[in-house]
Amino acid sequence: MRQMHLNLFAHGCGHHSAAWRHPDSTVDRLGDIDTLVEQARQAERGTFDAVFLADGHAAGRLADGPMWTFEPLTALTALAAATERIGLVATVSASVTAPFHAARQLASLDRISRGRVGWNVVTSMFDAEARNYGMDGLPEHAARYARADEFVDVVLRLWDSWSDDAVVADRGGRYAEPDLVRAVDHAGEHFRVAGPLSIPRPPQGNPVLFQAGASEPGRDLAARRAEAIYAVAYDLASARDYAGDIRRRAREAGRDAERIAVLPGLVCYVASTEAEARATQRELDELLPAEASLRQLSMFIGQDCAEWPLDEPLPELPPLEEFTGPKGRYATILRIIEAEAPTLRQLLGRLAAGGGHCTMVGTPEQIADEMERWVDGGGADGFNLMPPALPSNLEDFVDHVVPVLRERGRFRRDYEHTTLRGHLGLERPAA
Repeated sequence: MRQMHLNLFAHGCGHHSAAWRHPDSTVDRLGDIDTLVEQARQAERGTFDAVFLADGHAAGRLADGPMWTFEPLTALTALAAATERIGLVATVSASVTAPFHAARQLASLDRISRGRVGWNVVTSMFDAEARNYGMDGLPEHAARYARADEFVDVVLRLWDSWSDDAVVADRGGRYAEPDLVRAVDHAGEHFRVAGPLSIPRPPQGNPVLFQAGASEPGRDLAARRAEAIYAVAYDLASARDYAGDIRRRAREAGRDAERIAVLPGLVCYVASTEAEARATQRELDELLPAEASLRQLSMFIGQDCAEWPLDEPLPELPPLEEFTGPKGRYATILRIIEAEAPTLRQLLGRLAAGGGHCTMVGTPEQIADEMERWVDGGGADGFNLMPPALPSNLEDFVDHVVPVLRERGRFRRDYEHTTLRGHLGLERPAA
């Protein structure tokens, strides 16, 4: 039986957009790093592969709830000191970050954590982010991905600019072997980087590269570069289509497609009975303010829907190929509309937690059954768990679903490796 991978996507008070409004939420403690440490330790108790922190470079509409509390690489440094085995993954934007800076930060964090770091490469989504870095707005979609591809190439070359045995630490007068530390001398369309990196090669050689692109350029980048992928999949059919497409593209790029871990997002409500689990879901949904939800949907679909009738079906939306915004979330919305024909109010509830990611509601056995169906059906190698409310839904999953998966032989009982590459079954690349 195939073993699953599990990753915790830690985000604020949880992935349900109304979770922060719940009386038991941690909204008043989000600025305390111990809150995040507790979540990472819960995930490590569940022997998860990694904890993942997303990132954005603009404040957003603050009245709607918290978005960003810590810069992720800084926060992961604290988590590295507070945990022992769990992997640590942070989002890095290729659109607003210099590759030398990213390479040095990630290599340092890989050393601090003794080989547990991964980086999720994104291109950023909103012009407000670009304006915080002296730009009028983000480049068009294809140009952002061209920059990201060059960004990844430069970062990898910087890490490889030191051979593994470059440091000789000869107290007689030679710290490193000069012939084993090489310049990069990169001069490309987007970056000019001389190199070499100012610090030795990271313990993992290259920290694990994650990617989450759903558009055509995003899928191409993931297929050529990524070692693990955070996917958006509403149902098993869409998950299977996405995983199959990524593996086809990876094979065409000359890669071993089966070595890429595809991890769809999973929003999970679990309780001792299905009725109790649905009551937990309903409790959060009832805290959802319609005005804020409509603004979020307007952002996802690229048009103002504030005046649309809540209890009627949505107007016809443009096809995916005509949409110019972020395509992954938009494609999911189109699929939900096609499959469920919801009213606007029903769609808002469906998107409130995780924005259209796979949602499972039920007993531990029911959740485990469905997770196995996705893995055995070719739609996933595991899941990127997105608890609707933190820490309660994470604790429920670790305490009740993980033991079922272990008993069925689908998930590890203890860590067998000390690095994130080891958890994911990935080889360490040679310099």
